[in-house]
Amino acid sequence: MGKEEKAIEYFRNKYNCSQSVFTVFGTEYGLSEDECLKIACSFGAGMGRQQYTCGAVTGALMVLGLKYGKGVDGTEDMKQETYAKTREFFSRFIDIHGSVSCRTLLNGLDINDDDDHQKILELDLFSIKCEKYVKDAVSLVEKMT
Repeated sequence: MGKEEKAIEYFRNKYNCSQSVFTVFGTEYGLSEDECLKIACSFGAGMGRQQYTCGAVTGALMVLGLKYGKGVDGTEDMKQETYAKTREFFSRFIDIHGSVSCRTLLNGLDINDDDDHQKILELDLFSIKCEKYVKDAVSLVEKMT
């Protein structure tokens, strides 16, 4: 099973978009599955269901940080490369989906409003749209790393 399929499997098993993207890569960088799921948990649904930056995007950015980021013994060049990769990811994701905003990506519906949440469910946006965002985030990261 490829990373895209594994990420969708996580998502369908009630893990959020950020967890689903981050975990399929994070284990390759020495983190356990449980650590990955915990680290990425708060980023789901646009950061704690606030619908800011899409969780699939934040999960992907965490992966780019693991791959390219400046750590304790890192250099300023590593940080700058990570920023460049981040901008590249944003640009590519926006080219595909038009936005990185969770709310915008969910047709402007407010996940925390009962009526809007019901519309999201009725329109099956979590399956139709969010799974696509997860899949595309994984695909973009694979191409960039």
